[in-house]
Amino acid sequence: MSIEVARHFGAPVLSCDSRQFYREIPIGTAAPTPSERGEVPHYFIGDRSVTDFYSCGRYEQDALKLLDELFRQHDTVVVVGGSGLYVDALCEGMDDIPAVDPAIRPALRERLEKRGLDDLLAELQTLDPAYWEQVDRQNPARVMRALEVCLGTGQTYTELRRGAVRQRPFEIIKIGIDRPRAELYERIDRRVEAMIEAGLEEEARAVYPLREHNALQTVGYRELFAYFDGTITRPEAIALIQRNSRRYAKRQLTWFRRDHHTAWFSPNDLPGVFRYLEEGLGKM
Repeated sequence: MSIEVARHFGAPVLSCDSRQFYREIPIGTAAPTPSERGEVPHYFIGDRSVTDFYSCGRYEQDALKLLDELFRQHDTVVVVGGSGLYVDALCEGMDDIPAVDPAIRPALRERLEKRGLDDLLAELQTLDPAYWEQVDRQNPARVMRALEVCLGTGQTYTELRRGAVRQRPFEIIKIGIDRPRAELYERIDRRVEAMIEAGLEEEARAVYPLREHNALQTVGYRELFAYFDGTITRPEAIALIQRNSRRYAKRQLTWFRRDHHTAWFSPNDLPGVFRYLEEGLGKM
């Protein structure tokens, strides 16, 4: 749909997916194929290595700088992606969260290694139940960051992330794609099977030596790494990828539905999407 919208408006595509940045993992992140990227220009796709540090704040700065350049040539840019924090950073700005004691993070990492992620999640549920509801519970970095802020400031991560929305030098129209839940979950299961057939296991083996990098703390890779470690079987790894992808999709929908400025469409209703966008652009 993003490519059809981009072609319709003669616009480039800017990715807002926190994992499609990394060139080594295109299969597991469902990155646009070379053929798709050849149809319209894409940015922030495979432009860095999993060994490179990259943050939400850096993305905000880089994306705003790029948009300033793109808007000199285009009236419209299509931003696509499912990483809620990155979407919010681009559209609304990052919150100014106070600095916390640097000793907290190593202590949390030690707890993670000794007791596991469930131990940290249990404390996060107690300290900040609102953020626990929406956080990616398979992402240790996000969980530790939230706990770090709660423990270091005495406030919840949720409270500190409700900063003032920053004004942007462009107008924003948001659309979301929705499907019946059963259909969505079936498609996720089939997509995981297609990724395996396309070489996801080989891709994961290639980056296995780099597994400690944050970019690889991701659904699809964690489960295969456990298989490589011998703690689960290959069929179990595939089933876990499907289950964890379904859970992540559910959290994504919860995250994006909180934004009442988003209009939701069936993925088959491209004419309706065009009408909505054209009406919105006509009012600007």
